[in-house]
Amino acid sequence: MRILVTGASGLLGSKLCKLAVRKNYEIYSAYSQHKPLYGAPVQFDISDKDAVEKIFKKVKPEAVVHTAALTNVDKCELEKERAWKINVEATANIAESCEKLHAFLVYISTDYVFDGEKGMYKENCKPNPVNYYGLTKLKGEESIKNLTDECCIARTSVIYGTIPAAGKTNFALWLLDKLERKEKVKIVTDQWNSPTLNTNLANMILEVSERKLTGIFHLAGATRLSRFEFAKLLAKTFSLNTNFITPASSREISWIAKRPHDSSLNINKAYQTLKNKPLKIQEALEKMKKEIEPF
Repeated sequence: MRILVTGASGLLGSKLCKLAVRKNYEIYSAYSQHKPLYGAPVQFDISDKDAVEKIFKKVKPEAVVHTAALTNVDKCELEKERAWKINVEATANIAESCEKLHAFLVYISTDYVFDGEKGMYKENCKPNPVNYYGLTKLKGEESIKNLTDECCIARTSVIYGTIPAAGKTNFALWLLDKLERKEKVKIVTDQWNSPTLNTNLANMILEVSERKLTGIFHLAGATRLSRFEFAKLLAKTFSLNTNFITPASSREISWIAKRPHDSSLNINKAYQTLKNKPLKIQEALEKMKKEIEPF
């Protein structure tokens, strides 16, 4: 299969490309700044419609996994025009080119399309984002639904993994580094998600692409956790001192954008449909421990 991955140097994109290359797929790794480690690199601006069309005509992908996005929640709140351009307009460009070439599209969306008032959201629950990041990702979903039929919207939550990607770290690596240095960290106890190991997510996405499964799927970890609980489990898994983790309320954290209280995702549909099942947290952390370099 010939697959184009946008955001191929990111936390999810790099893992996707690595696993797909192992499967001997023909992988084209799209990026803007940081050159990807796996696949054939293709550099272009996804917000430039002509550039997107040109690359698509050249590559002729059978499937496209669109992971590229501005995911910094506070930055989206501050730089709304940029967030809209990357998360909405660029997504429409990708969807239009997929439709023209009959390429199957997997769009990576987020639990932040929900307001967090109830948690354990199913695919058919009504989105109601509380911040601009969530709004742009929801508008991206709507663009895709309007522009192409051969697509899957894959919502996920708090992606973590073993290697810093595209010049950024992730929550798990940040926390492990702090604890290894014996630095105290404040972690919120009143925000719940479904933390998702990038390896598990990449395997689920590749299966969706192979089987061309359409519609909305919640592809996330199988355990609902508060950030604080997640931090404690991470520390225990890597035999680090949990006493450096201090509980805090989200009111104490100086975020610019509002966060959903409980945006955890119900993964029953994915669990029943896929051979690559969403992993429960302890299984995912053990898998991460095997992947990571020894501390």
